[in-house]
Amino acid sequence: MEGAGIHVKDLNAWFGPKQALFNIAMEIPAKKATAIIGPSGCGKSTFVRCLNRMHETLPDTRVEGKVSIGELDVYGKGVSPVWIRRRVGMVFQRPNPFPTMSIYDNVAAGLKLNGFRNRRELDVVVERSLRHAALWDEVKDDLKKKSGASLSGGQQQRLCVARGIAVKPEVLLLDEPASALDPISTAKIEDLIFELKKEQYTIVIVTHNMQQAARVAEFTGFFLLGKMIEFDKTEKVFTNPSDKRTEDYVTGRFG
Repeated sequence: MEGAGIHVKDLNAWFGPKQALFNIAMEIPAKKATAIIGPSGCGKSTFVRCLNRMHETLPDTRVEGKVSIGELDVYGKGVSPVWIRRRVGMVFQRPNPFPTMSIYDNVAAGLKLNGFRNRRELDVVVERSLRHAALWDEVKDDLKKKSGASLSGGQQQRLCVARGIAVKPEVLLLDEPASALDPISTAKIEDLIFELKKEQYTIVIVTHNMQQAARVAEFTGFFLLGKMIEFDKTEKVFTNPSDKRTEDYVTGRFG
């Protein structure tokens, strides 16, 4: 998965009989941030959930088409969804720390699942992950005393990012990570995205916030009614879109 660019071709997804995505094709560049924008219900979250095979965890769903991350065929025969999700981390709209676990154990959970047992190595990775998530200074004195659920909403979301990057994925999917947060916490999440790009992560962020997309993403895809209408450099999508529907959305005429 070296490089970890994402190639999507003829991607279709269903919830039961209802089709949610229609023939999505996209080349998501490696080691950059790509924003997925569009009105509610347009398929943004479904799309990112297809990238790490989370869509199939819901009942009565199916996916057709091709998703490759680097050289890896995500839906290839014999490819383990669990292994894919280790390589492609995900942070959800609402923070979901494990409520009965300490801050430390929240970050270490994925590592322990992968067989990490060396306490000294765990200490190093937990600290590094919390530092990358801009949370270390706020929680370092309470790592094993407080539960993940005791933190504020913004801190919980950064804890979930730390948990996601602790296993060193190549790709990080962020599904509206700041939609439930106040402006200060939102700014910290955006700062964090810039830091993660420096660490060579490939980032895909779903957002309703056009200004956020413009700030953090080099590339942007606009979705409407389950179809990808336009995908280009962010500056072009926002200042000189190729499709009238994109223009109408980014200028606030609908959505």
